[in-house]
Amino acid sequence: MADLHMKMTEPIFRVQYRVIYGDTDSGGLVYNANYLRFVEMGRTELMRNWAMPYSDMERQGIILPVTESYLRYKAPARYDDLITIATALAEIKFVSLRFHYRITRWEEEQNREQLLAKGFTNHACINRQGKLMSFPDNIREAIQGIWQQEMEPDK
Repeated sequence: MADLHMKMTEPIFRVQYRVIYGDTDSGGLVYNANYLRFVEMGRTELMRNWAMPYSDMERQGIILPVTESYLRYKAPARYDDLITIATALAEIKFVSLRFHYRITRWEEEQNREQLLAKGFTNHACINRQGKLMSFPDNIREAIQGIWQQEMEPDK
């Protein structure tokens, strides 16, 4: 069974996204699988801003497929909601890494954030032939550098 521990520790990267009509189902709620797209947005932007773009890793022959994902849904998002996707690097191992996520929406009436979903993804480090491999030193150092990011005071 998966380790369902999903503590978010600093540094946490945040990106906002406005829900489009195409993200919703016939009931007007964000379709459950689209939350995986949202966490991919968070992870991709965290890597681009604090480590290196995935495209740079791919040029070096490294691919980081998702090997496990988990989402716990707490409240629905709807069309036109402005959501915040918070992403944190939870761990990096010899051949894998893990990210934790929280998706929230600001609730004006309650003057607080509403938790919509939380979860994690695990990723393997593989080469173009699909063989598991250790992270090259430059990529490992870039990813570990995420933990040295300074947070802005208002975040």
